[in-house]
Amino acid sequence: MGQRHAAKFPRSIILSVSCLCLFLLSSHPASGWHDRAHLAVARAAGYVSWYNAAGPDMAKMKFGPTEGTNHWCNNSAGVEVTPSFVLDQVKQYNKASDQEGHLYGAIIASIRAYVQDQEEGKYAGYHMAFCAHYIGDLSMPLHNVPYDAFNETRHNANDGTVELGALNNIGLIRKNMYSIVIRDEPDLAREIARIANIARRLASKLREENRDMTQDEAYAELSHSASLLRAVLFYAKRENSSSLCGSTSTMKSAQVSAPVDIDRLARNIAVADHHEGDVSDLLHSSKTADRHKIGVQ
Repeated sequence: MGQRHAAKFPRSIILSVSCLCLFLLSSHPASGWHDRAHLAVARAAGYVSWYNAAGPDMAKMKFGPTEGTNHWCNNSAGVEVTPSFVLDQVKQYNKASDQEGHLYGAIIASIRAYVQDQEEGKYAGYHMAFCAHYIGDLSMPLHNVPYDAFNETRHNANDGTVELGALNNIGLIRKNMYSIVIRDEPDLAREIARIANIARRLASKLREENRDMTQDEAYAELSHSASLLRAVLFYAKRENSSSLCGSTSTMKSAQVSAPVDIDRLARNIAVADHHEGDVSDLLHSSKTADRHKIGVQ
């Protein structure tokens, strides 16, 4: 009596806990670009809620691999990323069990969630914040290759290549931005694949030369993310506008919200590098011009 005996746990519980620990230890622990780089991409793209763009890394700390696997893609096979590769990942969104990671699919899945919540009259803004963050991670070279010894050793330094100056050098990101027009999801998948392959090539170069990114290389990568994010913001707004046009309860709004001329929109995007406000201003200018064109008042 009075002696304390160690509790005996069933073997099945011990094995389950052991497997969980191994899974957590084997998961991809790295962050993407650090906070200011994510915020700089969002500001350069004209995202009005740019201050939310670093939030998904906070969520990753809270929810572990459920969120973390949305931030990278190991691509262990080392294959060229294709649109079908991207689209195949969408179903893995928020799935902790996918240890390969599904960054590319997370971008599309978060946009789908944004559009769906908008259609249902819900607040959808946080879905776009997640999307903005994932698009930032897309251009980070070491988030597109396996997390091996080189990646682990170099990752933190490369995440922070431009961290100190990013918010003061948004012009360096805008300087290299370019026009992307997304008409539909296949367009989006092609652009994601293209930027992923650019990042993968730079990762291979860094590995071959056994070095970190230069600041010039980092800003060039961030410009790819900012260009895509700007296009996604237009695409998501246009998708939402289209859903309104299909609703009989918003017929009056549909008359005002004339379809956006894609070619005109592309021209507006091309000059948006010098635009300091939200991309909704440019979208509005396209719609206004289109209303005058077709005689809608």
